[in-house]
Amino acid sequence: MHMNRREFLQILAVAAASGMALDSKSALAGTAPANFYDVPHHGNLSFLHFTDCHAQLLPVWFREPNVNIGVGEALGKAPHIVGQHLLKKFGVTPGSAEAHAFSYLDFAEAAKVYGKVGGFAHLKTLIDKMRAQRPGALLLDGGDTWQGSATSLWTNAQDMVDACIKLGVDVMTPHWESTFGAERVLEIVNKDFKKANIDFVAQNIVTNDFGDQVFKPYTMKVMNGVKVAVIGQAFPYTPIANPRHLVPDWSFGIRDDSMQKWVNDARAKGAKVVIVLSHNGMDVDLKMATRVTGIDAIFGGHTHDGVPQPVPVKNAKGITLVTNAGSNGKFLGVMDFEVKNNRVASYKYRLLPVFSNLLPADPAMSAYINKVRAPYESKLNEKLAVTDDFLYRRGNFNGTWDQLLVDAMMEVKGADAAFSPGFRWGTTLLPGDPITMERLMDQTAITYPQTTLNNMTGETIKTIMEDVCDNLFNVDPYYQQGGDMVRVGGIEYTINPNQKIGKRITDMRIKGKLVDAKKTYKVAGWAPVAEGATGEPIWDVVASYLRDKKVIKGLKLNEPKIVGIGKSNPGIADYQGGVS
Repeated sequence: MHMNRREFLQILAVAAASGMALDSKSALAGTAPANFYDVPHHGNLSFLHFTDCHAQLLPVWFREPNVNIGVGEALGKAPHIVGQHLLKKFGVTPGSAEAHAFSYLDFAEAAKVYGKVGGFAHLKTLIDKMRAQRPGALLLDGGDTWQGSATSLWTNAQDMVDACIKLGVDVMTPHWESTFGAERVLEIVNKDFKKANIDFVAQNIVTNDFGDQVFKPYTMKVMNGVKVAVIGQAFPYTPIANPRHLVPDWSFGIRDDSMQKWVNDARAKGAKVVIVLSHNGMDVDLKMATRVTGIDAIFGGHTHDGVPQPVPVKNAKGITLVTNAGSNGKFLGVMDFEVKNNRVASYKYRLLPVFSNLLPADPAMSAYINKVRAPYESKLNEKLAVTDDFLYRRGNFNGTWDQLLVDAMMEVKGADAAFSPGFRWGTTLLPGDPITMERLMDQTAITYPQTTLNNMTGETIKTIMEDVCDNLFNVDPYYQQGGDMVRVGGIEYTINPNQKIGKRITDMRIKGKLVDAKKTYKVAGWAPVAEGATGEPIWDVVASYLRDKKVIKGLKLNEPKIVGIGKSNPGIADYQGGVS
């Protein structure tokens, strides 16, 4: 940590002023306790799990959300707990390294103390350390691995495929991988992964015509003499949330019945332990765990929830442990099982934050990352502007990065309003950081980046917003798609998450005036899922805006007023938009 004592004391003063008790001994050294990564081995089976790294090969900043509202049965339960509430629920010491990893609290100040997170060279060191203590441990990749960076887009995912092979991945299931197109996914699975002996599993991807499995539904491994099945569950709504034309012949879905069939099949073939590697999103996993029996644990992803401990879920035949391991290479889940008398007798779990300051970089992985980035360095490092503001994405309704995107689209396109998808990926920038082309691409690197400008009636705008809102707040998790609310520019509104579809959004205004259902408005957007869309890529639109502005400051975060949930909801904290 390159920090002199005066700078450190200033940070500590800021932290103290904001009510944060930083662990001063460890913070002064820029480290966590010396034994931070000592995880005593338990039992005879071990699984290492990372998910949703979104192609981030280097360490990054990534802030957890301050708004993650649960409705219905999910109210006040993990993962819908943020900040102090989360720390209290899981017994995490405020001001500690873990508190910084698992919450948004005093993020900018704590980030300067604890440093960046993730990075494949640091993750590799941690994985190797865990594997050394846990012979035969399996490394599970929960998907959303090949998408999310400029280099993954420009290399057609090859940089991430090779990085995962070097990381030592054993089993993987997909989501955003499919946006590279069915042909490319199959090429990687049938060539690169086959050669590297990586199992790509997805029980719920079948052909549209005859319902044949596109990939293996599960893989059977013998770990320290115990037969173990790992069943794959790809993101069920891929052809809805992402362009269907990229995977035209594949059908997805949750498919509880076939999940039960494959669990039973694996058990019949001698599996003593059955786990699911899932990209459902945590709420969907929690529901699936009540309906499908015979699963020992679900290693979940998609919703980017960093949940310190598994949630035990009861079902007709026992208990299933449901985990979710965060995003952006920020965490490694370590699950140890003790298997006795052909069943799981006990477990121990740690979700380890990957602090790049505390883990030496693996030299071979570092060399690989440098090599793969070399042809693109000048393009990646182009400085577009500087931010005086804190730029982040996560949160149910808006983030300052998304605000920047909609502001840019409205100005460049001359629009009355703008929509930006409620993506949960995208790295964070601290005040004073340069906004480089690489950091802009972290927010926008997709294979369908076209910007659009459409004339929409007030009625259409409301319908779109209500529809997306239902994806987020439907009380039945099987009707949720796991993103956040569409980000809006130019539109003010009030939201009641507990209402039914069509009735959640009220008091919509554009330029201070109530939205007229019959009036037409110019609405900018990006990431169209329809085939054949044309338009300038989002990164070009925003880059020109940033070059023109030079400094980003005073971003006004356009967030709705929330009603009907009460101020005591543990899924909401420090919310500026108003709560009642």
